[in-house]
Amino acid sequence: MWPCATTGLSQVNDGLTRDAFLGGQLYLWQPRKGYRAGVDPVLLAASVPAVAGQSVLDVGCGAGAAGLCLAQRVAGLEVHGVELQSLYAGLAERNAQECGLPMTVHQGDISEMPEALKARRFDHVITNPPYYDRASGHKSGNLGRELALGGAPLDGWLQACARRVAPKGMLTLICRTERMPELLAAMPGYLGSIELWPLIPRRGRASELSLLRARHGGRTPFCLHEGLLVHLGPKHEKDGESYSKSIASVLRDGAALPFPKS
Repeated sequence: MWPCATTGLSQVNDGLTRDAFLGGQLYLWQPRKGYRAGVDPVLLAASVPAVAGQSVLDVGCGAGAAGLCLAQRVAGLEVHGVELQSLYAGLAERNAQECGLPMTVHQGDISEMPEALKARRFDHVITNPPYYDRASGHKSGNLGRELALGGAPLDGWLQACARRVAPKGMLTLICRTERMPELLAAMPGYLGSIELWPLIPRRGRASELSLLRARHGGRTPFCLHEGLLVHLGPKHEKDGESYSKSIASVLRDGAALPFPKS
């Protein structure tokens, strides 16, 4: 939906780039080709109401963007990530170490969750799932990008995430709006208090991405929030940014993006 969330300088090293996030508060190594974290995981992390002392699992963590953005904003978290692809898992470990942030990375398939995670439940489970429908789309020529964007059934991915949510814990995800009906249909009954927050690219445009969250044991009715405007103006008219104030605060200052009050 949006280009990579880099700001400031990037470095290139053996097919990798080291890109700035959160206005330069965080630098992450990513493959120069293949799947690259953009704005999506940054907004996801900003929307999570985690507090010090809580545990977080980032499912399909890639190079660690969402989990590390959250750890950067909220000190004192226990952050874990699980990632299928060894390249990305290794980058997530490297990024956590170089940034000095507490993120433990587990390599493995979420359909057979690594043993270290099977016995765990987390206060927050976050994910930016593979959202392209490969039955109607075209495959990428890059295997890493293909697996990241469309390598697993969406309902199975949601169920794997839901099983890791602790009682009273929260699942938060960002995904293409067109896939939200599938996600809502696959939501297990023990996850309630479901909230859907569409992201509106510009005024007059349909939502392309949405944030979705649910609480283990939640009982409040489903809530569809008013859409959040991402860009100002009806179209991009000149070089430079056109982000709305709240989005710019997240991307450039590392601010939180709390869900609206119901």
